[in-house]
Amino acid sequence: MAEHSAHNYHPLPVVVAHARGAWVTDVEGRRYLDCLAGYSALNFGHGHPALLAAAHAQLDRVTLTGRAFGNDRIGPFCAALAALVGKDMVLPMNTGAEAVESGIKVARKWGYEVKGVPPGRARVVVADGGFHGRTTTIVGFSTDPDARGGFGPFTPGFDVVPYGDADALAAAITPDTVAVLLEPVQGEAGVVVPPPGYLAAVRAACTAHRVLFVADEVQSGLGRTGHVLATRAAGVDADVYLLGKALGGGIVPVSAVVADREVLGVLRPGQHGSTFGGNPLACAVGLAVLDLLADTGPEGMLARAARLGAELHARLGDLVGHGVTAVRGTGLWAGVDVDPRAGTGRAVSEALARCGVLVKDTHGPTVRFSPPLVVEPGEIRFAVDALAGVLSRA
Repeated sequence: MAEHSAHNYHPLPVVVAHARGAWVTDVEGRRYLDCLAGYSALNFGHGHPALLAAAHAQLDRVTLTGRAFGNDRIGPFCAALAALVGKDMVLPMNTGAEAVESGIKVARKWGYEVKGVPPGRARVVVADGGFHGRTTTIVGFSTDPDARGGFGPFTPGFDVVPYGDADALAAAITPDTVAVLLEPVQGEAGVVVPPPGYLAAVRAACTAHRVLFVADEVQSGLGRTGHVLATRAAGVDADVYLLGKALGGGIVPVSAVVADREVLGVLRPGQHGSTFGGNPLACAVGLAVLDLLADTGPEGMLARAARLGAELHARLGDLVGHGVTAVRGTGLWAGVDVDPRAGTGRAVSEALARCGVLVKDTHGPTVRFSPPLVVEPGEIRFAVDALAGVLSRA
């Protein structure tokens, strides 16, 4: 693999050949509990039967038409996603980065045509530590030197403020500001949850200055936090939601921009598009994902994430002072800061893999846990016990 594929990742030394539910099996037959879940793309686990059935059925009918024609899946998918989120319209795309880029384009166009910002002057406020993808526009406002180093010159029009500082954000808004783009929980930064009241203050500032609040819920949305949307869990409604990862069920790339007609209605034919965006296979899988999220019962995905997330955080919290310096997160999503005396996040991740648990480090000392929502309580205990064992031997 390393000989012919570009070295844009530094994977753990595990080569997966089969997977089902919360478990994967490598080429040598060793089994691992997947506590990363494809960075939340596998919220419903590997090979969920309802999602596989939807994909198989659609494969036998039609997979791609291009948007030069209609297909019989895109309408129901957009209607169901709009209803779930409580907005009017959906712009289907493929990857999370595409959703973010599309959201930026829509916000700028809304700023010029609806808000009345002079041509060429639209600005977007973003937060440091944020992660929204790796396209050239996005890395231009990243504060991660690895993400932006060597890729300039960058697109202008972005103002970076400290994450969690509502006063700094409000002060950065000018008459030319068209949007504030934020993750309600910063995933790549180490599952950073903002202080109480922050998202409400962002909403108030956007409303006061007639600015779009664009919530990047590519990782945090669709069940990861125990809610459909992390923004709504904080009692706040954004103007634009960017969704992805779990929307494709771990089977196909599916992303979307979801907003009311006043916002997405600024797009007209020829101004934005995607050959694969809204293809019937993606929409069929996406519809099956939305069906899973519609189950609000005690064994539904949202309830499981909330209930099992509480157990995950309680058990991880017991390790603070025992090789762990801090635990952050919400739902089935945790950032664990490892005491430097116990090793780096990478070293701990490698040791956990040898114990049969897959996680991923980020930014040096932090290890992320985001098991699929189908994980069982005993599997959570297995993962945290493995971490405790690794730290005790360090």
